[in-house]
Amino acid sequence: MKIHLIAIGGSAMHNLALALHFKGYTVTGSDDQIFEPSRSRLEKHGLLPKKIGWYENNIKKDLDAVILGMHAKKDNPELIKAQKLGLNIFSYPEYLYHQSKNKKRVVVGGSHGKTSITAMILHVLKEMNIDCDYMVGAKLKGFDVMVKLTEAPIIILEGDEYLSSPVDRRPKFHLYKPNIGVISGIAWDHINVFPTFENYLDQFRKFKNLVSDCLIYCKEDSGLNKLMSEHINIRTIGYTTPNYTIKNGITFLENIPLKIFGKHNLQNLNAARLVCKELGVSNGDFLNRIKTFNGASNRLELIREDTNSSIFKDFAHSPSKLVATIDAVKEQFKSRKLIACMELHTFSSLNKEFLNQYSNSMNCADKAIIYFSLEAIKHKKLKPISKEDIKIAFNNENLKVINNSDELKIYLKTIYSDNTNLLMMSSGNFNELNYDEI
Repeated sequence: MKIHLIAIGGSAMHNLALALHFKGYTVTGSDDQIFEPSRSRLEKHGLLPKKIGWYENNIKKDLDAVILGMHAKKDNPELIKAQKLGLNIFSYPEYLYHQSKNKKRVVVGGSHGKTSITAMILHVLKEMNIDCDYMVGAKLKGFDVMVKLTEAPIIILEGDEYLSSPVDRRPKFHLYKPNIGVISGIAWDHINVFPTFENYLDQFRKFKNLVSDCLIYCKEDSGLNKLMSEHINIRTIGYTTPNYTIKNGITFLENIPLKIFGKHNLQNLNAARLVCKELGVSNGDFLNRIKTFNGASNRLELIREDTNSSIFKDFAHSPSKLVATIDAVKEQFKSRKLIACMELHTFSSLNKEFLNQYSNSMNCADKAIIYFSLEAIKHKKLKPISKEDIKIAFNNENLKVINNSDELKIYLKTIYSDNTNLLMMSSGNFNELNYDEI
């Protein structure tokens, strides 16, 4: 098979390129910018484009498929030529389905927790030597790639609700046609694509109706419960937060010590346990394997610690994620102060109309800090927002708002002390802040 990937340099796309290369396909690709770690990983396997940019002569009649990444535009010259030649053109999720249509497909969806649930399932299946393919949205410890495509009978897919490609405006998780589906919770996001909550909710309604065998869902999410009260023809299984205890900063589940913590993570664990049960894994086997799981990258990830202080980083960026993550750290370390620092980075979070959704979301922290970049607002072509706008929206008089990364670094050094945890939350990187310098 000969496959060409337009926008091969993306996080998801370069992992797909590697998966197809390992499967024995002839893979080529193009992009107008390729950053690390994509560049090095593609180069290592001979997949790095010889020239950066888009070139019509990359598209030839003998290609079996062209896969279009989100970074490309509708007027991409390679896309236009592929269309003229009548080649098979797929979006990223379309091609994943094409590769997995004869497998049992597990699709994990939800506004939050889907990466962690997917990672937990994969960890347990790997420990049990159960062969499966997968696609997950973060680099996982013990896994070389984020996409695996072989002849395995099962595939575990993280189901993102964002758009499939520049020419396919359907949410990605609508294309996978799950046998087993998971919805972890629903909290309005991606307002540039889904301008109202009802519009956003409707994407999960469509996903629910695409599941063929069994739908697993969080019963503690009020919006999701409303959705699940609607007519449904398949078997459903609801889950809640399991009973747990915390001793000396360690969470125990059924007397088994875990490396993860927080109610939200324990909800995720229950979702993963139910999926694994559907795949033939007993409760005892699941618990014996999950105790060695120490989390997905950027999901309450411990990056530094000493005897009485820790620094965590987390992908949290939406209001519900902020609340869940701050609550988790406060509960796990009751005797320590918590400095919570969040970067407004996404289109939604930097949108003045959406900011009020963050009201009271950081009030449980002992010290709350918001960082945002004026350049990010300009780049996303959004209306300007002021420090005062943010303070009012978060409804927190003591909130510290900073829009300069050097100032943030100095401030964090100034206020950080013993018996204190620092929680850094962002879908970005705080303008490449080096945590080792804090």
